[in-house]
Amino acid sequence: MPIDHDRLFKELLTIFFTDFIALFQPELHGWLEPDSVAFLDKEIFTDIQGGERHEADLVATVRFKGEPACFLVHIEAQAKRRPAFARRMFKYFARLHEKHGLPVYPIAVLSYDTPNTPEPDSYTVSFPDKEVLAFRFSTVQLNRLNWRDYLGSHNPVASALMAKMAIESKDRPRVKAECLRLLVTLKLDPARSRFISGFIDTYLRLQQEELQIFDHLIHTEFLPTEQEQAMELTTSWKEEGIQLGIQQGLKQGIEKGIEQGIEQGIQQGESRLLKRQLLRRFRTLPDELQARIETASPEQLGQWADNILEATTLDDVFKSH
Repeated sequence: MPIDHDRLFKELLTIFFTDFIALFQPELHGWLEPDSVAFLDKEIFTDIQGGERHEADLVATVRFKGEPACFLVHIEAQAKRRPAFARRMFKYFARLHEKHGLPVYPIAVLSYDTPNTPEPDSYTVSFPDKEVLAFRFSTVQLNRLNWRDYLGSHNPVASALMAKMAIESKDRPRVKAECLRLLVTLKLDPARSRFISGFIDTYLRLQQEELQIFDHLIHTEFLPTEQEQAMELTTSWKEEGIQLGIQQGLKQGIEKGIEQGIEQGIQQGESRLLKRQLLRRFRTLPDELQARIETASPEQLGQWADNILEATTLDDVFKSH
């Protein structure tokens, strides 16, 4: 299924607006009044020449700390590289300033994976004898940020956006584990925690080999309380397997293929869930037992899962009746 990047980022930036400002614009955070933030309704601009309508992603009114005066913060999230983006940022600035008569603080959040060359943060109009316009905006280009620099950030936005920063392939399981470790230390309310967990899952969906590494990191490097909370926050492996199966079946384009895909997805989800339960209970799971789990039928997986309740050893789980 295609990812609705615009919706995800708009929700993240709305829910955690002041956290985002504190993380990436600390000076701005120092002189705005957090309790004064009020989001405006959709700001739609019509491009008369091009005949297109554009909607600003997020616009909020904010008061200067200790003063009655207000200003606007405009955050534009960009999931694809667009030509003349700096010019568009200026057009938004000019129209917001004209409409509301308030100063505008513009910020661009660039979340695409490529290219990772620096994007412009200004738009100028100049002549041989003078510079008529020098418009500048702040840019947060995620693919140029190193996720390791945010490990110590006690900030929910860091936990989410580390998943979109520059990550080498070999580090993907590690980054997801660290995102969740940071998240569980924040002790957010359940709704916010699950939103960020879902954001992380969306952008760091691990393959089978990566999942094994991820599981190992969770069970060897997390404290027991962190392990339990991290696993509660991750998407249900059974549901994930079903979704994967549906996608695999749809690609085959026939009803039989969909049914086979769903069945395979359920089996994958149940086997992952069983392995997680065993690791939580016994702290170890030999390779030969993992192989048995991966090739077992759903009925057999269900029987082993039931055995865990009264088992004291791994042998008790896999005993035959």
